[in-house]
Amino acid sequence: MPVTYVIRFDILPGERDRFLTLLNGVLDAMRHEPMFHNAMLHADPDNEHHMMLYETWEDHVDVLEIQLKRPYREAWHAALPELLAKPRDISIWHAIRSNHSAQPRS
Repeated sequence: MPVTYVIRFDILPGERDRFLTLLNGVLDAMRHEPMFHNAMLHADPDNEHHMMLYETWEDHVDVLEIQLKRPYREAWHAALPELLAKPRDISIWHAIRSNHSAQPRS
C-alpha cells in the first residue's frame, strides 16, 4: 500500500539556501527510484524558514530498508543538525481519496 510522509522543517536563519541545495539533490535523485510516486515541497507564506515536504512511496518497508540508505541521501542527512532549529516533524499517512482539477489548464 502506498504511504505518504509529511515532513516539516524549521530551518535555521542563514541556512535556507544550503537546505534547498541539499534537498533538491535528494529530490532530483529519488524521482528515478522505481518505488517513488511523487513529492511536493511547500514554503510557509509567512515564514520562509518553515517548509513542509510530502512524498509518497509504494512501500513503507522499502523506504526504511532501502531508500533511506541510498548514498545520495548521506550529505543531506549528515547536514540536518546544522540546518535545522529542531528535529524534523515526520508523520505517516495513507491516502483514501485524491482529487484533481476538472478544469483544463492552458
